[in-house]
Amino acid sequence: MTGCPVSPWWALECRCGLESQQPTCPQVRHIRRCAQTVEPIAAQSGQASCASGVGSVHRGASNSAVWEQLIVLHSAPRPPIVLEGPYVNLELAVLALVLGSLGVTAVCRRLGVSSALVLVLAGLAASLIPGVIEVTFDPQVVLLLVLTPLLYSAALDSSYLGIRANMRPIGLLAVGLVTFTAVVVGVVSSWLIPGLPLAAGLVLGAVVAPPDAVSALAVGRRLNLPRRVMTILGGESLINDATALTLFRVFLAVAAGTGVTVWGAAGMFVLAAVGGTAVGLAVGWVVHRIRRRLDDPPVESALGLVVPFGVYLLAESVHASGLLAVVVAGLYLGYRSPESGYATRLQDGVLWRASDTILESVVFALIGLQLTAVVRAAGDIPDLLLYGLVITAVTVLARPIWVFPATYLPRVLFRGIRKADPPPPWQVPAVISWSGMRGVVTLAAAFVIPETVPQRDTLVFLAFFVTIATLLLHGLTMPAVIRRLGVHENSGTTDLLAQAQAQHGAAQASIARLDDLVAHEPEDSSTRHVAEKLRRLTQLRANGVWELLGRPESETGEAPGTVYRRMRREMLNAERDVFVARRDAGEIDDEILRRVLRELDFEEATLDRDGG
Repeated sequence: MTGCPVSPWWALECRCGLESQQPTCPQVRHIRRCAQTVEPIAAQSGQASCASGVGSVHRGASNSAVWEQLIVLHSAPRPPIVLEGPYVNLELAVLALVLGSLGVTAVCRRLGVSSALVLVLAGLAASLIPGVIEVTFDPQVVLLLVLTPLLYSAALDSSYLGIRANMRPIGLLAVGLVTFTAVVVGVVSSWLIPGLPLAAGLVLGAVVAPPDAVSALAVGRRLNLPRRVMTILGGESLINDATALTLFRVFLAVAAGTGVTVWGAAGMFVLAAVGGTAVGLAVGWVVHRIRRRLDDPPVESALGLVVPFGVYLLAESVHASGLLAVVVAGLYLGYRSPESGYATRLQDGVLWRASDTILESVVFALIGLQLTAVVRAAGDIPDLLLYGLVITAVTVLARPIWVFPATYLPRVLFRGIRKADPPPPWQVPAVISWSGMRGVVTLAAAFVIPETVPQRDTLVFLAFFVTIATLLLHGLTMPAVIRRLGVHENSGTTDLLAQAQAQHGAAQASIARLDDLVAHEPEDSSTRHVAEKLRRLTQLRANGVWELLGRPESETGEAPGTVYRRMRREMLNAERDVFVARRDAGEIDDEILRRVLRELDFEEATLDRDGG
């Protein structure tokens, strides 16, 4: 056993399972898990045991790697310090990252700016501070613990009918555009970078091919993009990650010299698509049946939390696309959600919105924090910056080069498509073309590239460069592009009219059911009196939507529905104050307070819904 000198700071890193920065002890760099231990460190002698193979976790481990730590922190270069000095605590560092990201997100929402862009910039700025803790993440864990729940939550909120109606444009973007971008970037990068094989260039192309629509959709909602554009962008973001990662596997096998043929690559695609769809549908069907029979909202929501991770691991275990399986399961369960109980739907909505906020905030901050690690591993920075600018330009231009022909050419070639779906104005594909921000999938795939791929560090740097460049370019300019092109939803009145008509039909059905229930009751019975109150309340709620179609209240004064909601909110606040005061005085128990507050909260939530 050979000893190697280390600093006490490194001793703390080893005890926490963090990656070592000591160049004299490469074996210890494999120590990755906090649960694993290393040989005791003698503080006086400053010697550490570096037994080869102890606690090693190799990059090639697939399923086992997802259970490794999510974030690896290690200190920036610093002089040796004593054991009694201040040390960085992993848990506190992660907590600071989460709280800081949420704080930035809260401020951005209040100011109405893109939180994703600001978080990336904040991460970049933090990574440049001298002596700051360097943060990297395990890509396998990011795919499982971050991307999987984000995709599942997005699928739950997506419209299955809308995606099915727009499957042609979504497929052309999520499959065709991703493949086109990967090939074009691969060819250009292999020509541009000296000594880079075509197979390695194609790996880079697959890495940078899938855009992340989180920022684009947030901007689109704020600027009222047409619903169909939002559906197409959302559907693209659900599927393109699975396409890109499947391409990544194929090109990685080619780069490794495994002799993959065209038919073999096609077989991998078919297995990923068909297998992922089958697994997602099967699990979604089973989970839906189980949840309907449980009739236990907390357990149903808990089961829903497990679904995306279970679906992903099950699909990956049979070599299918785990991400596609997650999307299919989410679409199925979201479409079937009206068959669940109201409590489960309310809980699921709040739960997944809170989860999305945390994950999206942290992941965009992590993107910016990668700067130090990526630059440190890169080579000649001036040349890499030039390569990055060229690859970014190719990546950005590939999207409009594909989108415009994909939008108009099918309508020119096929009369049926032209009649059923008239061509949109050129401004619509222009907005879609400018929605090409890259995100966490690009970085996660880049860090998965094995060391055996030629010029791996160069590929990782270029993937990081493209991610940051597209986030800044599109994120800063997309609102101006949307406003300049005048692409916005014009169906506000049409939507309100459809809602009012549906609300009227629902009110008539509920009143008819109410009449059936009291048909045999005496005229002066208490049941009749209650029924009359319910009838007036139902009519008031139905009239609320029609009021929105009339002249603005600034001209006509408060509508009856608005007056009712305002006055009822004041009454609810007064009731809450009384209950809280009596709890504080010891007259009622906290359990009683929680029960009555729940009832008041539900009624106030109904008022908010009725108010539009």
